[in-house]
Amino acid sequence: MIEKPWLANYPKEIPSTLSFEEIPVQEFLTRAYKANPSKVAIHFMGRDLTYTELYESSLRFANYLQSLGVEKGDRVAIMLPNTPQSVIAYYGAMYAGAVVVQTNPLYTERELQFQMADSGAKVILVMDILYPRVMKVLKETALENVIVTGIKDYLPFPKNLVYPFIQKKQYGFSVKVEHSGQNHLFTEIMKSSPIKTIEMPFDFEEDLALLQYTGGTTGFPKGVMLTHKNLIANTSMCDAWMYECVHGEETIMGVLPFFHVYGMTTVMLLSVFTHNRMVLLPKFDPETALKTIDKQKPTLFPGAPTLYIGLLNHPDIKKYDLSSIKACLSGSASLPVEVQEQFEAVTGGKLVEGYGLTETSPVTHATPIWGKRVIGSVGMPWPNTDSVILRTGDTEQLPVGEVGEIAVKGPQVMKGYWNRPEDTAATFADGWFLTGDLGYMDTEGFFYVVDRKKDLIIAGGFNIYPREVEEVLYELDEIQECIVAGIPDPYRGETVKAYIVLKEGYSITEDELNKYCRQHLAAFKVPRFYEFRDELPKTAVGKILRRTLIEEEKTKMASKEAK
Repeated sequence: MIEKPWLANYPKEIPSTLSFEEIPVQEFLTRAYKANPSKVAIHFMGRDLTYTELYESSLRFANYLQSLGVEKGDRVAIMLPNTPQSVIAYYGAMYAGAVVVQTNPLYTERELQFQMADSGAKVILVMDILYPRVMKVLKETALENVIVTGIKDYLPFPKNLVYPFIQKKQYGFSVKVEHSGQNHLFTEIMKSSPIKTIEMPFDFEEDLALLQYTGGTTGFPKGVMLTHKNLIANTSMCDAWMYECVHGEETIMGVLPFFHVYGMTTVMLLSVFTHNRMVLLPKFDPETALKTIDKQKPTLFPGAPTLYIGLLNHPDIKKYDLSSIKACLSGSASLPVEVQEQFEAVTGGKLVEGYGLTETSPVTHATPIWGKRVIGSVGMPWPNTDSVILRTGDTEQLPVGEVGEIAVKGPQVMKGYWNRPEDTAATFADGWFLTGDLGYMDTEGFFYVVDRKKDLIIAGGFNIYPREVEEVLYELDEIQECIVAGIPDPYRGETVKAYIVLKEGYSITEDELNKYCRQHLAAFKVPRFYEFRDELPKTAVGKILRRTLIEEEKTKMASKEAK
């Protein structure tokens, strides 16, 4: 037994233990449709989709997947920004018995090829302008069919008239694709595929719903196996935590990308589970977000510190009415206190911090939205969730106040890593999931994250693994040694910096490095700064000291601020 001092600080409205119905994730949509067929499920750039339209479209997609030979357990990839198609395909794939593979639209060919090959995905739904990228890696993957869609597929008239401008401004140019052979058009599927329910055998504990890719301590992406139980549990916990929110009466702002598990759970799953309305933005732009909040009146706004900072720093923020917002759960990076206070003052709502990982679906801890808050804390464990501080490298539980590795248990914890049993075994100890983050718990059960055991960089809410960037740099003949670190950044939380030692007699410029990295890495992974050095700090055995470089940056920043 472990002590759970946090339970004494739970608001009386939140039970310490929830029971979960043993249903598949797609049952969320079936129930929402049956209860509220005419209610708006999605608002997207002026277009409304009802729960009937969402449900029937998802069934059309599911039946089409089956016609392509997709069977229970097959992987279906979705490479889209937040659009109606991304929601339709997500639930449709699950109706077909498939496992969803969420794929970042910013991935380069290299990153896309790795994920598709590793997951063994048979089908991918992709934005039209990304179609050429998929086709270049097709032969190196198990992909058999490519379904193509575009932003304009769900734009209402007259916005269709300005589609070329929207497409160019936000995503580039549209690409013409023929509906034949291995290529399929989403619009044709929605016209021709039948609306037919599908019976599917189901195991709540074991069946995978999602393969969500993340990085590990080695920096190589790993597929996190999340079951229907994992996602049902975490969505139910989120709902319980937001106990003042009324089912069917809320509007949830969907700015967080659904290809990240955080946005997927706290917006897409929560919204359908609670029969609410979600307002989707395919890309975060502060002015667009402010206009959307002012007009669409969202009540819930899950986000990351970068989003809130972007809104607060917009010069025209006072022109917009943000008072509809009553609750915001911030994740992906540490939430500065001043951002919390300023955003609450502007909106009149509550902004609290949460904590979790891809491997935990993702939330394990959060600060009560309407309850006791402790500055600097990531809050307390959610219902059905246990958490302790373990001595690093051991399973000894540390007393209150001592720093060690944060470990958790709960129904939201992953089944394991896809085809990586050794990595899975290394991540668990005596039934505890080892987060890799260092922290401590206070006497009241509030948890604090003080450092990362892993070298993960979180910049603007995106996870970046240094070794992945380093390997791209090491492919250059000019580079003798390099190391990548996350250095403090007032807007993104952290930003990527590369420290480089060139081979004798070689030269390369920052512009050349930047151009090369942009060809081989998603934009958010590309270093923002490059520093050339004669040598890098090392241990006695030759290991480069990343932490030393980060501390140097912090010292420089403190010195500048002092001046």
